[in-house]
Amino acid sequence: MIEVRWHGRGGQGAVTSVEMLALAAIEEGKYAQGFPSFGPERRGAPVAAFNRIDNKQIKVRSGVYDPDVVVVLDPSLVGLINVTEGLKPDGVLIVNTGKSPEEVKKELGFDGAVATVDASRIAREELGVPITNTTMLGAVIKATRLVKIESAKAPLKHRFGKIAQRNIKAMERAYNELKIVRAN
Repeated sequence: MIEVRWHGRGGQGAVTSVEMLALAAIEEGKYAQGFPSFGPERRGAPVAAFNRIDNKQIKVRSGVYDPDVVVVLDPSLVGLINVTEGLKPDGVLIVNTGKSPEEVKKELGFDGAVATVDASRIAREELGVPITNTTMLGAVIKATRLVKIESAKAPLKHRFGKIAQRNIKAMERAYNELKIVRAN
């Protein structure tokens, strides 16, 4: 089973991200969970959301404490919260930033795999707003190979309707522009 923790801010689409990844996994015949973890937070407050994906039925219903993958939608959260907390040593950290993976590794003192993509820039260029949820979905797919990028297109079309093609384009760009440095 692969567990993913997403960090974002209220209103950035972390909950939508986990839903889209779960639906893409289900599209491939896998089992998946996608769920948020927040209380009365407001737009802009830090939030977390989670995925579990497996080839067999998932029976666990607890929170995700030791993720295989951590995704950071908002780069201002790096340093504000410990985004690597509980991340497995062979896991991967995926960050929305204009920095290189090497810079993020050094900044965090993290020896594991790090992947970066400037999802905010891509989202502004493709969507007209810096909402990075579907953009970072492309980065997660590339870095983890949990699902095929084609499997994410149907859920995006269903969810976003008229603007689905723009979201798909943003997702594909992040997939193609992702930079990754594996663990030391």
